[in-house]
Amino acid sequence: MTRPYYDHGGVSLWLGDCREVLPQLDVQADCVVTDPPYGETSLPWDRWPDGWPALVAAHTRSMWCFGSLRMFLYRRDEFAGWKLSQDVVWEKPNGSGFVADRFKRVHENVLHWYRGDWASVYHRTPRVPADRLTAANTGRAQPAHTGAIGQRSWSDDGTRLIRSVVRAANMWRRGALHPTEKPREVLDPLISYACPPGGLVLDPFAGSGSTLVAARDAGRRAIGIEIEERYCEVVARRLDQGSLFAEVAE
Repeated sequence: MTRPYYDHGGVSLWLGDCREVLPQLDVQADCVVTDPPYGETSLPWDRWPDGWPALVAAHTRSMWCFGSLRMFLYRRDEFAGWKLSQDVVWEKPNGSGFVADRFKRVHENVLHWYRGDWASVYHRTPRVPADRLTAANTGRAQPAHTGAIGQRSWSDDGTRLIRSVVRAANMWRRGALHPTEKPREVLDPLISYACPPGGLVLDPFAGSGSTLVAARDAGRRAIGIEIEERYCEVVARRLDQGSLFAEVAE
């Protein structure tokens, strides 16, 4: 490895196994946003890369990781060096189940992991427009689920914290470039939450580059690593098209 496969506009892409490439990169990312192979099917590309969570821990203190509950439970020892902050659910209008003896699976999980002191890890929850506005409101005292919440007054600014369930259509309905491509509606809030403007996002399983594109469009820098060259070609074309559109707009 002598140079990146792609490098332009604050985004670089490296071809190879992240376990071999990442140790050669002298980088500290503000966050990782990634979708590793779950290792749950017989498909040739669906092979869990042993040891990657510990490897990534040397390059960031904050990580969003997609995965099924089965995957996280089975691989729990590999996340031993991480602390769990929260879980977000991507709800799909229609899932892809292969069995008829269980509930139809129409969701994927994405868990936020961190290392060290929580207060020193960047996190800013995105806000979205409120469904209903109230000029002024006095909140009622609520049951103490996670601590006592007393009566308080507040003014409505027209926004609310984004919900932990994000509904977005599967990418295959929009002409997906990768079998497990993730939609922007899910990626955008994850990046905004864990990476400050101008910060660095790392994706060790870049796939078709959705995380890299989303990070760049959100004003962040990005580094991706992808083991299959055919997808590196896809990522490079996507990024170049975006750069061309930006130049034309200017």
